[in-house]
Amino acid sequence: MERARNQKGAMHMDLEEVEERSCALRRRYHELERELHGSVWSIEEDALAFLTDAGIVGRLAMDHEGRWPSAEADRLPAKIGECVWWLAVLAERMDLDFEDCVGGFLAEREEALLNASDRSGQDA
Repeated sequence: MERARNQKGAMHMDLEEVEERSCALRRRYHELERELHGSVWSIEEDALAFLTDAGIVGRLAMDHEGRWPSAEADRLPAKIGECVWWLAVLAERMDLDFEDCVGGFLAEREEALLNASDRSGQDA
């Protein structure tokens, strides 16, 4: 079955697939870590790796906006993807459902903005 493609031709993935593929890939890295270091990274080490990549996204975003030059601007899409990958992995490692995390956050923010909008309309 052919998956849907977006306007740029990339295949659409739902959050469940993102989580499954991310965790499968992380398991392969765990094998490599065991081979090279005798143990897998801890959750804390995974979180630190995520934060490192998030910082790189920040620097590359600054380059994108012309505020901090970088010779690696082409890495921005991959680094954003890597941050999503780390978040899916961290959710799974901490026994959280990635879809529930994202969906819950979005629903909470939507509700908060709706309530803020309702309150501001009452003040008029």
